[in-house]
Amino acid sequence: MLALAIFVVTLVFVIWQPRGLGIGWSAMAGAAVALVAGVIHWHDIPVVWHIVWDATFTFIALIVISLLLDEAGFFHWAALHVVRWGKGRGRTLFPLIVVLGAAIAAVFANDGAALLLTPIVIAILTQLRLSHTAALAFIIATGFVADTTSLPLVISNLVNIVSANFFGIAFDRYAAIMVPVDLVALGATLAVLWLWYRRQVPATYLVAELHAPATAIRDHQVFRAAFPLLALVLAAYFLTAPFHIPVCVVACLAAGILLLVAGYGRVIPVRKALRGAPWQIVIFSLGMYLVVYGLRNAGLTDYLATALVWLGHQGPFIATIGTGFLAAVLSSILNNMPSVLVGALAIQQAHDITPLTRELMVYANVIGCDLGPKFTPIGSLATLLWLHVLASRNHRVTWGQYMKVGLAITPPVLLATLAALALWLPWISHP
Repeated sequence: MLALAIFVVTLVFVIWQPRGLGIGWSAMAGAAVALVAGVIHWHDIPVVWHIVWDATFTFIALIVISLLLDEAGFFHWAALHVVRWGKGRGRTLFPLIVVLGAAIAAVFANDGAALLLTPIVIAILTQLRLSHTAALAFIIATGFVADTTSLPLVISNLVNIVSANFFGIAFDRYAAIMVPVDLVALGATLAVLWLWYRRQVPATYLVAELHAPATAIRDHQVFRAAFPLLALVLAAYFLTAPFHIPVCVVACLAAGILLLVAGYGRVIPVRKALRGAPWQIVIFSLGMYLVVYGLRNAGLTDYLATALVWLGHQGPFIATIGTGFLAAVLSSILNNMPSVLVGALAIQQAHDITPLTRELMVYANVIGCDLGPKFTPIGSLATLLWLHVLASRNHRVTWGQYMKVGLAITPPVLLATLAALALWLPWISHP
């Protein structure tokens, strides 16, 4: 109970952030209390650091790349092109915006898609003079798709990186499993969002009101470097996978190259981009996961492992669906960052299940922790920050409004995605 109490209090402070207290300091304070109380031990620190270091520095590198490209006008340029492709038809624009969000989430992680694309979409919708209600449909869709389609690559979500490293999943193997599953998630997301918001989407909009895409470009050197650099980085992830090179090595090299290009051009304030990187996530990852490891030391993950063993005996399909929804519920209550490790530890402890069922559970845990945050605002820190961004731009969404939408449209997407996994993974493993 002591380990659970420390975890709950730490999580409350991480989410609440009283007087602007950084999430890293709250998490590290919780870890310190757990260490003093004997819930964790000194030898647990290198074990946890081994789990989180690659994910942490990959995430920081991706955010630095995203911030530099955002300052260069890359995302604004892409969004303006997408809006022009809609040719003034609202029913064409809506799915295009959703697909753009999915593409950005795949390459730049869900946080980049939600937090960088949302202000751009708001600015463009303001130019189009859409009503507040119509604009909100596009904005919610942008935030929603950032998480529901953050499955395809290891780098698409911090949760993916932690799980892939924990179970030793190579970048190419992960992509082979999750890219097709992510396409199902995208299709299901488009379907449920359209059913929910089809009445709010305007029939037409005025393309003439938009600025030309070229006007969005602020740093031409960084902009020109973006496409070849991103292509090389994606290729490098796959080429280095057989050699077990951590993904953070590729991501950090890419971030370093882009920083050099930006520094040479002197258009983008490089120091501002570096200051904007989430350095607190380093402290947060270590501290929060040490607190979670205390739950494992106290035996609390054994109860979850027992539930997973029971699910495993019900057959691969039931095990996949059950594990995914269990992870989603945990993420919506406990936040997805600690939940993914809780689930991973429980799967590791779950014995007497077949290798195929175990692998299905590993990926189902990732899906549940990627999509589960859409149930509640506290499911991920990115969602809380995203809501703050909306409020600062006169698009306030209350927790009640958020949960009404999240609880209605997340379950069918989650079910369709898990079903796709349950059908695809056995087929690709044993064609």
